[in-house]
This record gives sequence, C-alpha cells and structure tokens, in this order.
Amino acid sequence: MPRPRKWRKVCCLPERNRFGPLDANVDENNCIRMTVDEYEAIRLIDLEGFTQEECAKQMHVARTTVQGIYVEARKKLAESLVDGKVLFIEGGEYRLCDGAGNGCGKGCHRHRRGRSSDGR
Repeated sequence: MPRPRKWRKVCCLPERNRFGPLDANVDENNCIRMTVDEYEAIRLIDLEGFTQEECAKQMHVARTTVQGIYVEARKKLAESLVDGKVLFIEGGEYRLCDGAGNGCGKGCHRHRRGRSSDGR
C-alpha cells in the first residue's frame, strides 16, 4: 500500500490564477498547469528569499519534497515563458493556513500584505 501524501501548508491562494500572452488561444495544447503548492514554493523561495530548508519547514514537508516541487514549478514557468503558453495555477494537495499564527512563519502572505512596497 502506498504511503499517503502529506498535505502541504500554503498561506494563501494566488490573487490571479491565469498568466500568459495577452493574445494566446486557451486550449489544452497551449496551457501549463501549476499546482498551488508549486506556486507556494516559488513564492517562498524566489520572492521571500527562503532557503529550501526554510520553505520546507513553512510548508510542513521534507526538504527533498520542496526540492522536487520547486524544480517542477521552475520548469513549468520556463515552458510558459519560452513557449508562450498560458499558465494556470490550480489544484494540488495543500491546506490553507488559518492566518492565526498556528505554525505560520515570517513567509505568511497575510503578514506580507501589511508591508509597503519598499518592504517596511
């Protein structure tokens, strides 16, 4: 029997879940699907500056799991940019944090929203 997947903790859903060329035709051959947990790994590592270890702690998974999630997410971003495909962010195995500080750290999107554009 396979081991059940561990739910990945995500602080929030993206405000927009579709990105791509403005003139793109949206069909199955012209779309890339990124999961919400892949989006969260990109957000924490590339935007918030977390290490993979810090990201893993924030998402409540192993560092090796984050490494795999991050590699897949970057590949999907690159394919969307290089090939001009529409990127949809949806699905995955995740749970949203409650924003009440229960295991939610400095990378919580709810905390970030209170900052000004210069990071204060």
